[in-house]
Amino acid sequence: MKIKAQIPNLFTMLNLFSGCVALVMVSESKSELAFFFVCLGIFFDFFDGFFARKFNVAGPLGVQLDSLADMVTSGVVPGYVMYKLMISNIVFGPESYWPYLGFIITLGACYRLANFNIDTRQSDSFIGLPTPANALFFTSLPILPLVLHDNFGIEFSFNIATLLILTVISAYIMNAEIPLFSLKIKNFSVAKYKLQILFLAVSVLMLLFLNIVAVPLIIILYVLLSVLDNYFHITHKA
Repeated sequence: MKIKAQIPNLFTMLNLFSGCVALVMVSESKSELAFFFVCLGIFFDFFDGFFARKFNVAGPLGVQLDSLADMVTSGVVPGYVMYKLMISNIVFGPESYWPYLGFIITLGACYRLANFNIDTRQSDSFIGLPTPANALFFTSLPILPLVLHDNFGIEFSFNIATLLILTVISAYIMNAEIPLFSLKIKNFSVAKYKLQILFLAVSVLMLLFLNIVAVPLIIILYVLLSVLDNYFHITHKA
């Protein structure tokens, strides 16, 4: 029983380790590897909860460890990515203090993770964008110009206004009172999970045709579908 109890914690530590490696990759401007290790961390993050439920060993220690690991992988890393994107922009450059605003993402993630631990409404669905989804969005951004150029012949670069707007929106949407539909499909029922199935099918197609360019689009699609779903539910009840 004691060994089983530590298996989820092992996956949580692997999540944290992946986040630490991702930080090093960001510092060395190895964007593809940083994105890979964030994905790996999120993979481990999924399975720590899976094994905690499977072995019925969920407890307060695991909850705290999970949040601390997520704070690095899904909080510090995307903030650092935005800092690096801003500091490489010709408007600011290495001498400016403005790029530190990128860490607003980290502050927003910290507040969300702390609030998530005490919010009993988020057991089966989410309120506000989960930090792993936010991390995937931002760690994919530095790779977009290269992929768009090599795969589609499109020249693209981020202007500073866009980066600042994305930073502020990120901190807001992680903590906004916006219900997002759950991706947990507990039994295969097309009628009950038609929105989730549609989202997953479209996401797979986007990844096949657009490569990593699809990642931020999928996160945006997830939020938009949730907003529309909430609207139709409210309208239907009225």
